[in-house]
Amino acid sequence: MEIDIGIKKEDRAKIAKGLAKLLADSYTLYLTTHNFHWNVTGPMFNTLHLMFEGQYTELASAVDLIAERIRSLDFPAPGTYKDFEKLASLKQPEGVPSAEEMIRQLVRGHEGVAKTARAVVPAAEKAQDEATLDLITQRLQLHEKTGWMLRALLEKD
Repeated sequence: MEIDIGIKKEDRAKIAKGLAKLLADSYTLYLTTHNFHWNVTGPMFNTLHLMFEGQYTELASAVDLIAERIRSLDFPAPGTYKDFEKLASLKQPEGVPSAEEMIRQLVRGHEGVAKTARAVVPAAEKAQDEATLDLITQRLQLHEKTGWMLRALLEKD
């Protein structure tokens, strides 16, 4: 059955393309955060281990919401590592960095996802796609706040 939600197909395609990039970056950040949760060591182990668990759990929910929004726009959601590697702007970590470097990489990851999310806004605004704009606003708030909290851990007295 043909979709008729008041957004033209070409506008839905642009939005879905931007959301696919957001999905790829979000999944890459999820995987990085989960990796760091497993591999963090040092004096901040307990704090970071628990913090990273909360972050990757939230990201796992977020990727589902983003993929479902793409499907709601009547486009397939990317869902393989191959797809994500092509679409993602975030780089995957090499080896196991120090706890402090993990924090730095996650700050860059959250800031990168925020930029990717923000790039979807013009197409969603043009199409008056309030559902996508709401999703993007929620993602921006989360990634900007998480970036701030992680940066605070890097402050020296």
